[in-house]
Amino acid sequence: MKVKVIGAGLAGCEAALQLAKQDIDVDLYEMRPEKTTGAHSTEHLAEFVCSNSLGSLDTTNASGLLKKEMSILGSFLIEIAKESQVPAGNALAIDRNLFSQKVEELVLNSGRINIIREEIKTIPQNEPVILASGPLTSDALAEDIQKFTGEEHLHFFDAIAPIVEKDSINFDRAFYASRYDKGEASYINCPMNKEEYEKFYEILINAPRIELKDFEKNSKERAKFFESCLPIEVLASRGKDTLRFGPMKPVGLVDKRTGIENYAVVQLRQDNKDATMYNLVGFQTNLKWGSQKELLKSIPGLENANILRYGVMHRNTFINSPEVLYPTLQCKKRTDLFFAGQLTGTEGYTESIATGMLAGINMARFLKQEYLIELPRVTMLGALTHYISDSGQKHFQPINSNWGIVEELNVDKKIKKNKKLKNEMLSNRSIEYFESRKELLSL
Repeated sequence: MKVKVIGAGLAGCEAALQLAKQDIDVDLYEMRPEKTTGAHSTEHLAEFVCSNSLGSLDTTNASGLLKKEMSILGSFLIEIAKESQVPAGNALAIDRNLFSQKVEELVLNSGRINIIREEIKTIPQNEPVILASGPLTSDALAEDIQKFTGEEHLHFFDAIAPIVEKDSINFDRAFYASRYDKGEASYINCPMNKEEYEKFYEILINAPRIELKDFEKNSKERAKFFESCLPIEVLASRGKDTLRFGPMKPVGLVDKRTGIENYAVVQLRQDNKDATMYNLVGFQTNLKWGSQKELLKSIPGLENANILRYGVMHRNTFINSPEVLYPTLQCKKRTDLFFAGQLTGTEGYTESIATGMLAGINMARFLKQEYLIELPRVTMLGALTHYISDSGQKHFQPINSNWGIVEELNVDKKIKKNKKLKNEMLSNRSIEYFESRKELLSL
């Protein structure tokens, strides 16, 4: 038995490793470096393109619960992420290069996975396939997927945050802290008073933006942005104080040298193991590079910042999954075809790995003529896969893991109003489901 996995990003690598674990041979296709994308900067497998964070590890957080479920199910990449972890408070952030290196080593040493550097332009026929080509699927393959599914592809525009060199940060102004002192004081914080914030805001809203590339232009549609990854200039356009209640909120971040809670705060998160590179949290942008430089240097503490990577924006492609997929991630029109990763409309690194894991597990079970795993909505992964396969949706848009998609608790209103207690109960319910069914799920 052999499976073709198209795309060696997070979802594709996780799917391939799950298949190899079940003694199934895999041809893992990656078009880079033969064909590049608008966002990748290396040819390595499982490259983190935007942020280097997979979100919270706290199981009372939706993303944290999803990671716990994945650990129980045996995710390879979540364990590698923990091995590549850099300080980020209660979040799981990684050294990108170390992570990719470890994934490549595991794939190459699996004994079952053959990496093929080649662009796949059409969906392979008459053989098992997992399509995990990602949000930057090549035009040729995207067109073929569109023909096959009979559904219009949707898209949204995604943006990447700048990265600066730590040694160029002015710590006379900047300080280390995590919000409410949770976890290590691992974020670098650049505080602003009212005057500094207003100056920053004026630069931002008047800054010119980079024009969309030809392949991203569509005269029939306006750009669609994913709400949890909005460019900072789009957020700013919604109101003068939007940023202060969003990525620049100062609440819980106090400089112990002064005891002052500031008007606004820009946070930077460690981006590599050596702690020499830091990315600006929530600063995804499509501003022209000269404007980005002016904007960043207006931030107290970044006056002399050495910008290692500027922000960019690119189009992300995903299928109309409610019309195409079952909650098992199996294609409705073709039983030996599975989809995984952001191509399915699941947004986020953790979600990409999770769907790659489930697609790999279910493809293995399909080939062995075993029942496919369809997780219930009491679990975060089950809620996510049910959401993207719910044919009742009229205007499908990408989604992260969140509590709103999970099956509600059958408890009184007082408990539901206690957010912390409610999330603990939802989390415990999911973990108990997996723990009590390990044997049934062959874990």
